[in-house]
Amino acid sequence: MTFRNLKPLTLALAVTVALAACQKAEAPADTVAAPEPAPAPLVDLATLKTPLISLQAGDLDTNVSACTDLNQFVNAKWLAANPVPADRTTWGSFELLAERSLEIQQKLVENLAARTDASGTAKLIGDVWATGMDEAAINAAGLAPIQPILDSIAALDSGEAVAEWLRTSYAKGQGYVFGFGPSPDFKNSALNIAYAGQGGLGLPDKGYYFDEQHAAIREAYVAHVANILKLAGADEATAAEQAKAVMEFETRLAKVSMSSEELSRDVSKYYNPVTVADADALAPNFPWSKFFEAQGIAAPEMFSLAQPDFHKEVSAMLADVPVATWQAYLRYQSVDNAAPFLADAFAQENFNFYGKTLRGQQEMQPRWKRVLNTINGQMGEALGQEYVQVAFSPEAKARMQQLVGNLSEALKARIENLEWMGEDTKAKALEKWAAFTPKIGYPDKWRDWSGLQTSRDSYVANLMAANAFNYQFNLAKIGQPVDKTEWQMSPQTVNAYYNPLANEIVFPAAILQPPFFDANADDALNYGGIGAVIGHEMIHGYDDQGSRFGASGNFENWWSDKDKAGFEERTGKLVAQFDGYESIDGLHVNGKLTLGENIADLGGLAVAYDALQRELSTKKVAEIDGYTQDQRFFMNWATVWRRNFKDEELKVRLQTDPHAPAAFRAIGAPSNLPVFAAAFGCKEGDAMVRPADTQVAIW
Repeated sequence: MTFRNLKPLTLALAVTVALAACQKAEAPADTVAAPEPAPAPLVDLATLKTPLISLQAGDLDTNVSACTDLNQFVNAKWLAANPVPADRTTWGSFELLAERSLEIQQKLVENLAARTDASGTAKLIGDVWATGMDEAAINAAGLAPIQPILDSIAALDSGEAVAEWLRTSYAKGQGYVFGFGPSPDFKNSALNIAYAGQGGLGLPDKGYYFDEQHAAIREAYVAHVANILKLAGADEATAAEQAKAVMEFETRLAKVSMSSEELSRDVSKYYNPVTVADADALAPNFPWSKFFEAQGIAAPEMFSLAQPDFHKEVSAMLADVPVATWQAYLRYQSVDNAAPFLADAFAQENFNFYGKTLRGQQEMQPRWKRVLNTINGQMGEALGQEYVQVAFSPEAKARMQQLVGNLSEALKARIENLEWMGEDTKAKALEKWAAFTPKIGYPDKWRDWSGLQTSRDSYVANLMAANAFNYQFNLAKIGQPVDKTEWQMSPQTVNAYYNPLANEIVFPAAILQPPFFDANADDALNYGGIGAVIGHEMIHGYDDQGSRFGASGNFENWWSDKDKAGFEERTGKLVAQFDGYESIDGLHVNGKLTLGENIADLGGLAVAYDALQRELSTKKVAEIDGYTQDQRFFMNWATVWRRNFKDEELKVRLQTDPHAPAAFRAIGAPSNLPVFAAAFGCKEGDAMVRPADTQVAIW
């Protein structure tokens, strides 16, 4: 079970490089050495099949006014012509860039796997790829790769034995029931401490266990649990009985779990510092002193036992839930977690529920994509070292550094000119601005993977080795200074993030392509694309949660009471705006769940517009395809949010995703900006012009 930590707040230009040539012996003086032909590039980017999205005049639906619906004006024609592929649940700008990234990665790993002399990360990646692609061997192995785990579960005979099993499993990197891992101390962000949080649920959010709208999903989930248990050897009747018990077990956990909305909108719920003795008293049947001992690390003076009611209930369940129920739950979790990497029958059953039923995906992705996704999950940074050699240029990095600098100056000016903020709070806001750390493309220091052993023998064995290695890597951080050079996304990830505990903004290489960034495009497109993304990540430092952290990354209140009240009055209007958007089947966007991203969109777009005006102040740019730079700025903003969803996927996201659906992101921020209305000549009463009393201006 993945540790549900304080998550980063989110949202390439490419060159090929030659393999290094061996040094040649010096030619005799009376001869001239013939030049050697340049080695073939590792990846020829010109051969990639996935197209890039960019703003094109032919895509515009001129039957729809930008003043009525910017998203429909810019994206309707493309969306109608590009439904979600059968092996996807969403399809648009982000997904197309992700597909291109996967194409590059596939060529890289095939090259690595073919090497007979590979060492280091090349060997690790090649081993996982080769064993993951060996479908015949995986099918022949059946359940054998995890049979020792199932045998150990079958031997459990008491609550104490279950607790010991959980401890020893965690020490192997196999987490169940709760989440555990390192993260910076909220009060001293330069130091990593241990965090333990809720987990153990098979459905996306606690509401899925109780809300009437999810009754059919609950029924399908119980059937899925039964199917997994049957594949693991249970007969029909036993599987049905155990599946019901598993559902009751998880429902009890769900009752004491916090919802996605609660956790995303109050970061303090991740931080509950306690002594180990206090934790032992809270959860006597799962003593944390023994847990730390089992992990091979010294018991800390303090750690965060987040969501304490959850841990208290787990302790109670170790005493009053029958061992047979614990065994059924752990057996199901073990098999289902491993199912995507086991024989076809297991992978298909896992997909049937989590892909098809829950999210509307019609076909499983081809094996090569699934194996690449696994490599990215287990050793993404190792693959990133190979990726950036062929897909990220020094020129792209230099241009991004310039854009970040321009956006930074525009943000500073906006803060300085805020009318609603007092001078003392403003000084603190500027102090935080001055402390931003930008990271672009890839890490300055690559992670060391020495010590991880893989082979060509077993896919699951390689993944277990990687999982254990990563867990030990993370355990070693507890009690140690934070490594500020680390990244939380790999370079080949199409995204960006802000980390409040480090006050850093991070832009992986793979996002630096159209429609976000194009060295050959006009300024309006780059500022409406990657410029707005840069602004978005900067504003995360000042959203409803990022604004609770100071310049150093510590959790602290730097606001005056008056300014905080003014901020919350403005953000409340933004909550109301997004609450009013109806998405599908009468379901509305959750304005509170999505507040942080909506603040970042609004402020980021405004900052990017200001930066564009600075860029254009010394230039005269003619209209392009009949549109001004201001218009093209907002049009490319909408192009970034060009995205189709499967209905089922959209419903899951409405309850769990802190990002509003793309269509509302395309229109939400521009509708609050008078400069958008001016750009398109919109009038009061137009749908994209919010009335003065509901118009939101924050940063």
